[in-house]
Amino acid sequence: MKKLVLAAAFAGAASTAMAGSYAKDDVVMEPVVVVEEAQQSSSSAGLIIPLVVIALLAAAAAD
Repeated sequence: MKKLVLAAAFAGAASTAMAGSYAKDDVVMEPVVVVEEAQQSSSSAGLIIPLVVIALLAAAAAD
């Protein structure tokens, strides 16, 4: 009787474990192409923020 219950338990576990399919999915998603426009910037654009920070530090040190 124990062997029958054990065999039924293994059969039930095996059937639920193999419930998925190994078949290839037919869902094909097209890749999304993201195009970003390049911003035109001058060479001095990277200097503005550090110069403002230095000016603020110099003003704070002068007080």
